[in-house]
Amino acid sequence: MIRSLLVANRGEIARRVFRTCRELGIATVAVHSDADADAPHVREADLAIRLPGTASADTYLRADLIIRAAQDAGADAVHPGYGFLSENADFAQAVLDAGLTWIGPPPAAIADMGSKTRAKELMSAAGVPVLTAASTDLPLLIKAAAGGGGRGMRIVRDLAELDEALAGARAEAAASFGSDEVFCEPYVERGRHVEVQILADTHGTVWTLGERDCSLQRRHQKVIEETPAPGLPDETRRALADAAASAAKAIGYVGAGTAEFLLAPDGRFFFLEMNTRLQVEHPVTECVTGLDLIAWQLRIAEGRALPPEPPAPHGHAIEARLYAEDPAHDWQPRTGTVRRFEIPASPNIRVDSGVESGSVVGVEYDAMLTKVIAWSDTREEAARLLAAALAGARIHGLTTNRGVLVKALTHPAFLDGEVHTAFLTDHAPDLLAEPPTSPLAPLAAALADAASHAGPHPTGLPIGWRNLASQPQTKRYRDAAGTEHEVRYRLTRDGLRAEGLPDVRLVASAPDHVVLEECGVRRTFTVAAYDDTLHVDGPGTSAALTRVSRFPDPAAKLDPGSLLAPMPGTVVRVAVDEGATVSAGQPLLWLEAMKMEHLVTAPADGVLARLHVTPGQQVSVGAILAVVEPKELDQ
Repeated sequence: MIRSLLVANRGEIARRVFRTCRELGIATVAVHSDADADAPHVREADLAIRLPGTASADTYLRADLIIRAAQDAGADAVHPGYGFLSENADFAQAVLDAGLTWIGPPPAAIADMGSKTRAKELMSAAGVPVLTAASTDLPLLIKAAAGGGGRGMRIVRDLAELDEALAGARAEAAASFGSDEVFCEPYVERGRHVEVQILADTHGTVWTLGERDCSLQRRHQKVIEETPAPGLPDETRRALADAAASAAKAIGYVGAGTAEFLLAPDGRFFFLEMNTRLQVEHPVTECVTGLDLIAWQLRIAEGRALPPEPPAPHGHAIEARLYAEDPAHDWQPRTGTVRRFEIPASPNIRVDSGVESGSVVGVEYDAMLTKVIAWSDTREEAARLLAAALAGARIHGLTTNRGVLVKALTHPAFLDGEVHTAFLTDHAPDLLAEPPTSPLAPLAAALADAASHAGPHPTGLPIGWRNLASQPQTKRYRDAAGTEHEVRYRLTRDGLRAEGLPDVRLVASAPDHVVLEECGVRRTFTVAAYDDTLHVDGPGTSAALTRVSRFPDPAAKLDPGSLLAPMPGTVVRVAVDEGATVSAGQPLLWLEAMKMEHLVTAPADGVLARLHVTPGQQVSVGAILAVVEPKELDQ
C-alpha cells in the first residue's frame, strides 16, 4: 500500500497529483529547481527537496537526483506526472530497481511506445492503421521520436527547407526530451487530432473512456480540448475505441494512457502515438465520467482490479489552456510576474493551475499558466460557461492568449463543430484581431489614478472638483496594442464632463474601482495599479494601460532597424555574419526560451550592420540583438 508519494514534476501537474493524494490520505513529496523554490506545488507538499540548478536537464530530468530525493524523504512510490520523465523507460526501471512503486505502465511498454518509429511498427503489426512517409511526400511533418507536446515539430512544404527544419526540430527535441532523434510522416492538411483515454489493470481489463478532440492547436500544441469529439459518426467512435484497446493489449499496457489518432477529412484515421502517461487534457474525461484518473492510477499500482465495465459518460466537457504568450506576435511566450490571478468560481468550472497571484513565470519551463475546464449537459452550454469564465477572469501582469480562447469558443464555426488542426490559422483574422480599447477604460483609469493621489475632500466633494471654470485634467495611457489614449475631463458642480463622452456620468470613484453611467446604463470597473501600469476590468473589457509621461526619455530612442529580443532567452544559432547583405524575412538568429526555438528574421532588405550577440549568450527582453540598415537606393 502506498503511504508516501513523490511527484517527479512541477507546477499544475504536481498540484493535481497532490490533490488526489490528500483525498486518499497519502503523504506527498515535491522536488523543485532553484527557479521553483517558492512555487505553489512546493508549499502544498508535505515535504520538499531541492534539485540544485534551474535548467530542466540539471533538475527535473535528473533521474538519479529524483530517486535519491524519494529515498531521502522516505517515499515508497514515485508518480512521474505527465511530462519530463513520464515516458522514460530507463527512469521507470530505475524507480523499480530502487525498491519503489512506479505509478505508470511497465518499462517495456514505455520503451515500445517511447520511440514513435518503433510504436508505429508494433501498431501496424497489431492491425492498427498508421501513417507512413515516402521521400517524395509533401508536405512532411518532422516529429520528435522521444516526446510530444508540439516540441521538435516542423512542417516542411519544400525539400529545400528540410535541412534547416531538421536542425531546429533536433535542437528542440534535445532540449525537451534529452534525445535529438526525429522522424517524418505525411502532414495531413486540416485533419483532426482525436485521442482515446485508456485505463488498464494488471488483471487483463482494459477500459476505453471515450474520445477527446484536441484539434485546436498552435505551434502543434493543443489549446482547446473536448469530449466527446463533435460530429463523429458512431461507427467511427467504436472503431477508434477498438483500435485504442488493440494498441493497449498489443503491448501489455497497465495504468492510464492515451492512444492518439489523426482523423483525415475523408473519415479515415491513423495511429499517431501512444502517450504512456496521463495527458494534460485528462480533466475533460474526468468531468464526463466522474472518475478520478489519478486515484485509479494509484489503485492499479497497488494491484486493485478495475470493475468489468467503465461508467457511462454523461454531458460534454471542454478545456482551454491559458498561456503566457502573445498571439498577435507569432504566439511568442511571455515572462514576468503574475500580479493577479483570479478566475470566477462556479459549480461547473474547474481550474487546474500552476500559478497564483505573485507567481513568477520565467524562461526555464512551459508558458502554460492554467487549465480551465467547463462541463454541462450540452456542448453549447459548456462552451458558453467556459468563455464566460475566461472573459470574467482577472489576470494581470502578463500578456496571455485569453482573448483568442474566448473568441474561439464563441466562434460560429467552433459552435457548429467545424474543428480541425488549421482552425486557428483559418480564422486568424477573426481570432487575432484586437478589439479597440473602450474609451471608458482609460477614463476609469484616470479617475482611479486621481483618487489614489489625493485624500478625501473635507467637504465630501469628488477629487478634482472645481467651482470655477478651469483647465481639464489630462492623462495619457498606452494600451497593449500601442495605441495612445488621452483623457481630458473636469469635475464641476454639474458632475463629470469628459471630452468626447458627453453622456457619461460619474457615480463613484476610488483608487480600486470606478462606477460610470452612460445613457442610463451603469458599469463598474475595477482598477489595479502596478508601477506605471493600470489594469482595468469591467463589463466586456479588460485593458492594461501604461501611463505615458509628458517628458519622454531621449535616451530611449533606438537606431532604425534595431531588432530587440521579444523575450528573455539564449541565442542558440546565428545564421548571418555582420556586414552581410540580407533580404526581408531571411533568418538571422534563433532564440531558445521555454524549451522552444524562436526565429528572428530580417525586417527588410538591407545590410546586417551590427550583430550584438553570439551563440550561447543569454539576453533579456528588449535587448538589442542586431541592427539591419536598409539598402541605399541606386541613384
